[in-house]
Amino acid sequence: MRQRRLSRIAGLSLVLVVGMIAAACSSSPSASTTTTKATTTGPSGITVSSFTSDLSVMSKFKALAAAGHGKVAAILPDTVSSTRYVEFDAPDITKALQLAGVSSSDYVVQNALGSDATQLTDAETDITNGATVLLVDPLDSGVGTQIETYAKSHGVPVVDYDRLTLGGSRAYYVSFNNVTVGKLIGQGLVSCISSWNIKNPQVIVMHGAATDNNATLFAQGYDSVIDPYFSSKAWTDVVNTADTWDPPTAETEFQEAYTAHPTVNAALMPNDETNAPIITYLQSLHVKPKTFPTTGQDATLTGLDNVLAGYQCGTVYKPIYLEAGAAVALALYLRDGQTPPSGLVNSTTQDTTANVAVPSVLETPTWVTASNMNATIIKDNFVPASSLCAGSFAADCTAAGITP
Repeated sequence: MRQRRLSRIAGLSLVLVVGMIAAACSSSPSASTTTTKATTTGPSGITVSSFTSDLSVMSKFKALAAAGHGKVAAILPDTVSSTRYVEFDAPDITKALQLAGVSSSDYVVQNALGSDATQLTDAETDITNGATVLLVDPLDSGVGTQIETYAKSHGVPVVDYDRLTLGGSRAYYVSFNNVTVGKLIGQGLVSCISSWNIKNPQVIVMHGAATDNNATLFAQGYDSVIDPYFSSKAWTDVVNTADTWDPPTAETEFQEAYTAHPTVNAALMPNDETNAPIITYLQSLHVKPKTFPTTGQDATLTGLDNVLAGYQCGTVYKPIYLEAGAAVALALYLRDGQTPPSGLVNSTTQDTTANVAVPSVLETPTWVTASNMNATIIKDNFVPASSLCAGSFAADCTAAGITP
């Protein structure tokens, strides 16, 4: 009897100890933190229009950033196809992360310098070093797919930044409406040919790299605008050059086409960087301002100066801070395991290889000419007036109502 009673007492004691431990755990800091994290939400009212040039809205993400775990790694593609990646994307992404309160040890912003191997290695290394979200602007869909396959196998979500990875497995895509970008380029050429009184337009059409899905979307946009002019014989489609984002290659292609067809008097160019050496070439041939329309995008300093000088009709202004802010916001939601608000994810983009509609944040671009440069580029301090109006461009700025 005594042994049975001792066993019962021991059992009762064990129950009491377990109960005390459970009660203690329920009020422990770790349990409280877990409960708080489960109910942590991002800032209210965030939409695709929430981001301004100073990115001040990112300060509202501090609680979300504090609740998340792991690193955010952003990997940009190159420094050649556009100066934007160095001048705007990298600093804007960094600024957005800092304003959200993400410590410098919890993010990395890199550039693959035009190398697929480097971009893949960067992604793999970032994940090994604790990245829980990747923002990737793929050099091409081949390396993009490799990165996303590797990331998925390690439970790391990817946000496609600016370029969509065809056949990929990213969670979201952030960019501008790239068909609209192309339409603005096409409409800009139409308007310029008319306002510069170009008779019998003989047009060279150049394209971005075929490995870049954005280039495909740009072409879809501008072809929809300019093809009717070719079909009606109002314009002549003289040459469509090979696809490239490399400025020296674009210059060579243009010179060959222009030499073979010296009556050419207009060129549809897909961005400022590939257009810049072509304008220099035309100037070397003493082509006068406002006699040979060309186009561009990205609103680079060189492109804007060429617009002011009358050698480029205009440029597509894509406020990079909108893209950078939205991408970082998405990363912070994903880093805390949350679904971004519907007001932020405002569209879908078709991955034609994977045959899926990718949830997307698509920002709105603007066509910029000398007449609205002050109200857009300068107002946003995208390019400082002091830089834009330096040297020989001072008079052009004065004529456009821009003062340093």
